[in-house]
Amino acid sequence: MATSKKVKSTRKKRRRLLILGTFSLVTIAFTTYTMGKYWVQIYEKKNEKNELTVQLKKLKKKESSLRADANKMQDKEYIARYAREKYLYSKDGEFILRIP
Repeated sequence: MATSKKVKSTRKKRRRLLILGTFSLVTIAFTTYTMGKYWVQIYEKKNEKNELTVQLKKLKKKESSLRADANKMQDKEYIARYAREKYLYSKDGEFILRIP
């Protein structure tokens, strides 16, 4: 009788340890997977932020250049000189020679 109770109690202990161990392993695996997934997302967002920061710097530089050009376009003499150089317009009596 004592041995049958002992056997039953060891079976219960083993079953309890098996269930607890399985639950622990599943919990650890799920937590590890979730953390890994979030770390990958954070890494991707960090790279995207760096790329966007570089792009923003380029755009700000381009904006300042365009603002300077816009300010220059307010001057009539600059517009006349720009048109002569860029579009080969000439003043009266002036000849344009293009040298490659």
